[in-house]
Amino acid sequence: MADDVKAKLDKYLKNAEGLFEGVFVCSGVGVDAEAAGKVMLDSALNYYHDARHFYERGEFINALAALEYAEGWLDAGKAIGVIGAGVKESKS
Repeated sequence: MADDVKAKLDKYLKNAEGLFEGVFVCSGVGVDAEAAGKVMLDSALNYYHDARHFYERGEFINALAALEYAEGWLDAGKAIGVIGAGVKESKS
C-alpha cells in the first residue's frame, strides 16, 4: 500500500506544480459573501460525500484526498468569513 500512496502522491504533486503560477489576490470584486459561502459549503459537502463513497469502495487513498479537499474548502470559507462554525445565531 505504501507504493500506492507514493504513486498517488507523485501524481498529485506533479499536477500541483503549476498551481500557483499566475495566481493573484483579487480586490474590489464586490463578492456576495452569502453566495460565496454557499458555493464553498456545497463544495465541501460534495467532497465529503465523495470521500464516503471512496471509503465504502475501499479506495482509501482517494477517500483521504477527497476528505482533505472538503476540509480545505471549509477552512478557506472560515478564513475569509463566509462560513461559520458552531451554533448559528438567530436574527431577532
